[in-house]
Amino acid sequence: MGEAPLVAVIRGDGIGGDVTDATLAVVAAALKQAGAPNLRYDDITAGAALFAETGLDIEADGETRAGAADAIFLGAIGLPSVRHEDGTEISPHLRLRDRFQLYAGVRPVRAYPNAPQRLADERAAGLDLVIIRESTEGLFYTAAVHDRSPVEGDPAAPEAVSDIMRITGTTTRKLHDFAFRLAARRKARGRPGRLTCVDKANVFRSQAFFRALFDEVAAHHPDIETGYSYVDAMALDMVRQPWNFDVMVMENMFGDILSDLAGGLVGGMGMAACAEIGDENGLFQPAHGSAPDIAGQDRANPLAAILSGAMMLDYLADRCDLPSYADAALLVEAAVEAGFAANTLRPMEFGGDMGTRVVTAAVIDQITGAA
Repeated sequence: MGEAPLVAVIRGDGIGGDVTDATLAVVAAALKQAGAPNLRYDDITAGAALFAETGLDIEADGETRAGAADAIFLGAIGLPSVRHEDGTEISPHLRLRDRFQLYAGVRPVRAYPNAPQRLADERAAGLDLVIIRESTEGLFYTAAVHDRSPVEGDPAAPEAVSDIMRITGTTTRKLHDFAFRLAARRKARGRPGRLTCVDKANVFRSQAFFRALFDEVAAHHPDIETGYSYVDAMALDMVRQPWNFDVMVMENMFGDILSDLAGGLVGGMGMAACAEIGDENGLFQPAHGSAPDIAGQDRANPLAAILSGAMMLDYLADRCDLPSYADAALLVEAAVEAGFAANTLRPMEFGGDMGTRVVTAAVIDQITGAA
């Protein structure tokens, strides 16, 4: 057997370090329980705190080292008090998405027993869907970190600033194919496997193109049921009937908004795991912010990060041909499910009495059978 997979670890800002440490502890326990080799780590410093100190948002060779790793794990990036002169936040992770073409942003949305549910309908208790967000183009193509926004007049005092919704055939075809393959995997596991294209094709040419490419790729996946929804209608349906959807694919900004809305339905951002997948690289992170007001206080909910770690293990199982890593991923997912079912996971975020360290220990106990 060769060397164990290498993970580039970016703890970042605020609670990023807290939830990263929790995740690495759970991952180590799951790998040991599955009889799999533990990971190797390369710690990379990045974020707003680094920028405030040095003017760099990631250490000098950080991007190169991140790209050389088998996966990237990120805790959280950004501090409200540290911004660029134009008011935008410090966002090196957006540049990583662009540099390594991490086009498929995967956001699972799943209800857990005894976790808060925002909808009264009993069907909400079985909510289990996935939002796939294109993560390199769309309206984020001109995110400030890329310096691509056309400016009219003096840049220091502009008359107008534009952002561009860019949809390319190359990236969007890959995105849709990824979405169809994920829907097929879910169908094989007993889920509906229905894929919905979410867009605004009735107004924007870029979005009509996005839908046309969806139809083009759909022709190669005849066994997958498909549907369409305008993004504004989907915002309504996410509140009215989210259980009618299984997998959804959409543009970057639409996915940014709807995935947070969906996360709120199953407890909050403390449960919002995220993977960003490209052809050669994968980045895994909780979708929540850095919450500097509770950093280091043992109050952060680490479950979004822990579930992101499980997604990372599943990714590494395929990338590195290590089936035992997939077993470890299932152990983590099952531990979170069992912990909520037994009411032994009670994060402070949900009004419970368990801080970061106790939640982490409870997940590990479920994995090792000590619970």
